[in-house]
Amino acid sequence: MEQCLCSVLKACKNIEAEIIVVDNNSTDGSKEFLSPKFPLVHFTWNSVNVGFAKANNQALYQAKGNYILFLNPDTIVPEDCLESCISFFESHPNAGALGIRMIDGTGKFLKESKRAFPSPLTSLFKLSGFTKLFPHSKIFARYHLGHLSEKENHEVDVLAGAYMMIPGKVLDKTGSFDDTFFMYGEDVDLSYRIQKAGYKNYYFAESTIIHFKGESTKKGSLNYVRMFYSAMSLFVNKHYSGGRAGIFNFLIHTGIFLRAILALLGKLFKKIGLPLLDAAIIFMSFWCIKYLWNNFIRQEVNYSPNMLIIAFPVFSIMFLIASYYSGLYDKGYKQSQLNRSTAMAALVLLSGYALLPESVRFSRGILLFGIVMAFIVMSMLRQVFVKWNLLSKIEDEDGYRQTIVVAGENDFVNVTALMHKAGMPEKVLGRVNDSLTSSSKALGSIHQLNHLIKMYPVKEIIFCEDILTFKEIIAAVQELPPGVSNKFHASGSSSFVGSDSKDVSGEYVTATNKYTITRPVNKRNKNLLDFVVALLFILTFPIHFITQKRPFRFFKNVFFVLLMQKTWIGYAVPSDKLPGIKKGILTSTTLPVAVNDLPIESLILSDEWYATYYSAATDFKKIVRGYKYLSW
Repeated sequence: MEQCLCSVLKACKNIEAEIIVVDNNSTDGSKEFLSPKFPLVHFTWNSVNVGFAKANNQALYQAKGNYILFLNPDTIVPEDCLESCISFFESHPNAGALGIRMIDGTGKFLKESKRAFPSPLTSLFKLSGFTKLFPHSKIFARYHLGHLSEKENHEVDVLAGAYMMIPGKVLDKTGSFDDTFFMYGEDVDLSYRIQKAGYKNYYFAESTIIHFKGESTKKGSLNYVRMFYSAMSLFVNKHYSGGRAGIFNFLIHTGIFLRAILALLGKLFKKIGLPLLDAAIIFMSFWCIKYLWNNFIRQEVNYSPNMLIIAFPVFSIMFLIASYYSGLYDKGYKQSQLNRSTAMAALVLLSGYALLPESVRFSRGILLFGIVMAFIVMSMLRQVFVKWNLLSKIEDEDGYRQTIVVAGENDFVNVTALMHKAGMPEKVLGRVNDSLTSSSKALGSIHQLNHLIKMYPVKEIIFCEDILTFKEIIAAVQELPPGVSNKFHASGSSSFVGSDSKDVSGEYVTATNKYTITRPVNKRNKNLLDFVVALLFILTFPIHFITQKRPFRFFKNVFFVLLMQKTWIGYAVPSDKLPGIKKGILTSTTLPVAVNDLPIESLILSDEWYATYYSAATDFKKIVRGYKYLSW
């Protein structure tokens, strides 16, 4: 939202305009963050989420302008965008609404910038996959009007609600969004009513905006399927009648059923499919190595059948547990996580091997080479899944790829400071300027950006708006080679944003999203450590009856942790600004709350450090160091 408003303010510089933002009860501190930064913006803070259509209508009732622009918050607009659109209206008196050419954060054109009205045949071609097979066909790709050039203005049926400019006089005649559409379909409905009123809808290709997408609901999720197709059904029931509506509704409900199944299967694959596949790979790898070992290396040895029945499945399960707690099955795929999971599992398996009964032991060579083979197969298979878009690949934070910042000296300093405060470990290769003559410290000019990307292992580019206009940034993004992530920073703002796909949530970076304790793998490891330590205390209870001054209070705390009512290490000072965790037996200072006598400022800093640099090892050290206070 911050980046969007910065770009809108620049676009309003030469026109008389008002900016109205309606917040649908967000819970991320938007009010406190945005209100002081944008005193000229009119904010409405809803206490409940009233939906997209109703919230836009709330803003419309306050608006006084001759032209109304409905704009999504996950957008960046160029400086001349609004003036160009208004000029188009003035030269086309029959225009009822204007959409615009949209690209995602990677510079890829968004096909939903121009669409046709849904019809039974159009929907059938989209649902059956013919649209993807023939993306430029006038018949099969009608849904996104694939036969029309994205770089030319066209009269179209449907405009995207992400950017929809409409003269106020047209809305007076047609009415605004229909409140019965909670999300999705409201732009189709309004586009339809504008045409019915005798006006034309236009796709405007002379300006381009960035629309990150994926921020409201995750595409492919069951919630998205339900909301999208329910909206389509609502549109059909409202505007179509008779047999046509019946056929259309049948196709829609068939689509809901098929998409729901696909979404469910996709969700199951992400949750349990990959771990089950890994388990099968591990088991088969052990079996293959055992076969090769037995037939070509140690032919004189007859291994027990218990190996396949007991040992291999147990080893596979141990591998999955180690992988789970190392974060292998978290969002996205990192090669470093697979490396770490394999190393952890190998250590656990080789250590556990020595504890196995003699009847199920076998060659360590089988175990070692089985792990190596499983690692190779899993790595290769994940690369295939990434190529097929079944898995999203996340670059390793500690990898060799680097970041280039396109900025002047001031914004370069601000962005690198922001990255440092946010705890981001990126390696900044350097700065690219608008021209080589303005500074000798720059890596090169903006015109040499593609050359620099080819020369160096560049992971991402952060575009700053101090030396480039938003329009120039949007143009530059479209010229970049694939495989490079982009982020965007408005001059004077305290964040930068980016998104590598229209189907998943983008990334935003501020000085406040730096806490490693919020990472899923760290949350799991903290809970696991709490449980394991509590269990160890119970198993060794005679020792603690002797060493603890108040043993009954000690074991009361142990059971609180075991029942997940408390954690061993918590914050010293309650705070709404830090990520929430359970109340601690000890605090970040290694002392219980009652013993802390440091100044409040020092306690706050201690909690800040703990949340920022959290690791399970940190908790373990604090538990050991504060052992004598565990009975407080």
